[in-house]
Amino acid sequence: MASRCTHLDTIEHSEGREGVAGCEECLAIGATWVHLRRCTQCGKVGCCDSSPNRHATAHNHETGHPIIRSLEPGEDWFYCYEDDLAFLVSQ
Repeated sequence: MASRCTHLDTIEHSEGREGVAGCEECLAIGATWVHLRRCTQCGKVGCCDSSPNRHATAHNHETGHPIIRSLEPGEDWFYCYEDDLAFLVSQ
């Protein structure tokens, strides 16, 4: 595990949950989710690994986009799949 994320330069979307209806793919297939994550490179919203379909991680595997942000109320953390590291971003 890395001690620092080496992919911060890929962050283009850091906005929160405003305007998000749910996991895009779960909504399309009528499935449910537990928590939501946003890809910080393209903005796609997917469900977490505790959800049945794990769409956020599937998106990472499909695209290689390395960082997601939690969209849960009160959570401000990010996670980098490539560096296996959860972190906060100071603004």
